[in-house]
Amino acid sequence: MLIPVTRTISLDDSELHEDFLRASGAGGQNIQKVETAVQLRFDVRHSTNLPDDVRGRLERLAGRRLTKDGVLVITAQRHRRGSKERRLEDKTRRSGVKLLRGRPTDT
Repeated sequence: MLIPVTRTISLDDSELHEDFLRASGAGGQNIQKVETAVQLRFDVRHSTNLPDDVRGRLERLAGRRLTKDGVLVITAQRHRRGSKERRLEDKTRRSGVKLLRGRPTDT
């Protein structure tokens, strides 16, 4: 299957390889069991679908993401920032409920 990149360039999906791995850093109780990062690999130098000028530009722009063998490696991992914010909001809400349970003040 071809993946369109531009009007004139398409990549064969067999040229893209993805590996799922465990994300580094803190992430909660499931971090030891759940693979939450993905690493995408694309062999720039041996791709038959890239014109030479595009290949050269991609190799220059890739920087450290390009291996010595000409493989572009992109790693993406999910951050648990949203769950942390929800937890803190829930703590604040529960705190407010507990404050309302206190003794009534004399007026």
